[in-house]
Amino acid sequence: MSSLRTVLLTTLLATSTSFTSTSTSTSIHRPRSLTTALPVAVDTSDIKNGLTIELPDGEPYKVLSFSIMKQARGAAKTTIKFKNLKRGNTIENTYRSGEKFETAEILRKPSQYTYEDDAGNYFFMDSESFEEVMVESQIIEDQKKWISEGMQCDLIFFKGEVIEVRVPSPYVFEVVETEPNVKGNTAQGYTKPAKLSCGATISVPGFVEQGSSIKVDTEKGEYIERV
Repeated sequence: MSSLRTVLLTTLLATSTSFTSTSTSTSIHRPRSLTTALPVAVDTSDIKNGLTIELPDGEPYKVLSFSIMKQARGAAKTTIKFKNLKRGNTIENTYRSGEKFETAEILRKPSQYTYEDDAGNYFFMDSESFEEVMVESQIIEDQKKWISEGMQCDLIFFKGEVIEVRVPSPYVFEVVETEPNVKGNTAQGYTKPAKLSCGATISVPGFVEQGSSIKVDTEKGEYIERV
């Protein structure tokens, strides 16, 4: 039974992570298969960043961070910061060591971004059924700066509703605007802002030039390397 629980939890965590891509922002990615993460009973020792839990209010919460506080007497306590994936608010709860939870049953559907309407809603095409799916603006708020036309993303469903959009990470974008490199500037760690083809702006090393293709960690919003 314990080995089955380990396998299910590992599968859930794999589903919770974004997929890897090294294509440019104008490329179309090969869609992955639809994946369902079934509910698994877990406790505080299983908590990981990115894990999606269904709390007693029946709504899905993603673990943003957690800390364990050991006590001189009594069991340790775990404080967890969650994001409600339906409402967007964050909460922080403290639990006794060993307290149990149930992971949320979520469905991941690979989908291609097509367009944004005047109300700020984003539209995707299901990569398997080719049906159009609308995602409300507030659901995609944290990710919209990375999304460009034709990008293959993961739509995460909970009880039939889209609760999250996951963009590929890492991903390759073109630098469309940045300061020219100053000749002879060899300062260690020199960085400058660069606007990417998706519209986001990040810090890049001084040697990166306009027109360069760079690999970006979209989860952290950080430059990885020039490609």
